[in-house]
Amino acid sequence: MKKMRLFLISACVVTNVFAQPELPWNGKKCAVVLTYDDAIVQHLQNAIPLLDSLHLKASFYTTASSPGCSQHIDEWRKVAAEGHELGNHTLYHPCIGNLPGREWVKPDYDMSRYTVSRMVDEIKMTNVFLEAMDGKKERTFAFTCGDMLINDTPFINLVKPDFIAARSTRGQLHTINEVKLFDVDCFVVNNNTAAEMIEWVKKVRETNSLLVILFHGVGGGNSLNVSLEEHRKFLVYLKQQEKDSWIAPMMTVAKYVKAHQANN
Repeated sequence: MKKMRLFLISACVVTNVFAQPELPWNGKKCAVVLTYDDAIVQHLQNAIPLLDSLHLKASFYTTASSPGCSQHIDEWRKVAAEGHELGNHTLYHPCIGNLPGREWVKPDYDMSRYTVSRMVDEIKMTNVFLEAMDGKKERTFAFTCGDMLINDTPFINLVKPDFIAARSTRGQLHTINEVKLFDVDCFVVNNNTAAEMIEWVKKVRETNSLLVILFHGVGGGNSLNVSLEEHRKFLVYLKQQEKDSWIAPMMTVAKYVKAHQANN
């Protein structure tokens, strides 16, 4: 009888081990990457102090020529030194200007008038600029306006050796085996509430997926904005989910995905 009890206990232990759900994201159910585009002053004033108070690290995709970057270089150096990622968001933020709603694109930075070589040169120059700020050679990239082609040519193919990953702008979730490192999807925040963003986190946790969130304005600075209060409520909620959610910069998560996919 004693042997039978030991057998049943052992069987239960084995069953429970195999019944545990897979935790593919660095030992957690999902991964969440917070990204902030364009290196605007409100990131320095509003986003980074809150992130630092919660001990959360994010990726800041930097447009080198923007005043929010070029006039605050020492501050961005400090941001990088504190563990946040400085990503490449091009030199001048060119976008395709001959599309509906793109009247704001300046003619000099209209990607429909760019050559591939010009785009590649400006991206590489931005990497040089960023290395001068943070001393790092490894980098991730974010497509400006989600535009990936110049005259039907995917320019990212010519700069892949310079990057670990590249972020696009479609709002989709993917498991770790489905992630395309040079076309990483993200959810763009456009005056969303904390409750709406919290639903994204709940969904990614249910599906064991990757959630990348893209902020522009934080309490101002861009029409694609999030209010200070909704941003704060969301980040506080996200911090509370660290038991199940791996929250890390794009570089960290992309290198983890790359290693996982290479071994599977």
